[in-house]
Amino acid sequence: MAFGGVMKHYINLFKSFFYAFRGILSTVNTERNMRIHLTCMIYMFSFLLLTDWWELSKGEWCAILLACALVISGEIVNTAIENVVDMVTKDYNEYAKRAKDAGSGAVLVSAIVAVAVGLITLYQPEAFSSMFGYFKENPVSLVLFILSIIPATLFIFFGIPIGKKK
Repeated sequence: MAFGGVMKHYINLFKSFFYAFRGILSTVNTERNMRIHLTCMIYMFSFLLLTDWWELSKGEWCAILLACALVISGEIVNTAIENVVDMVTKDYNEYAKRAKDAGSGAVLVSAIVAVAVGLITLYQPEAFSSMFGYFKENPVSLVLFILSIIPATLFIFFGIPIGKKK
């Protein structure tokens, strides 16, 4: 393969990554439920990575990461299904309804499994005791945590307004 062919191959590869990231960002920008999932994950990973309250094995980390990936992937696929169905028909169609409901159902199943994985791996009474003790001794941190809920809620309901059409 000539140098030009190799370069074209790599350019196409980079374009495919660009399109994939654009699809993820589009879903975040347009889907409230995706923003809910991301917000919950950001809070969870913040507590897990920035504190030493929870003890997780490599297997538990893998289970949490896989559960999160399943939910995010499911939401992206569901969005794709909904967009294709809406593109094909604007009129009521029983098959379109079934396709949309099935996609939503798949996301619900993955979210329930993710919550179950979280409950199983993160139910560590000592960790919660440490967390409550920390916030009791550091009320400013508690206030900051509570205040962080405001921008998180705004993100969930309104997304990021950058690049949005009016």
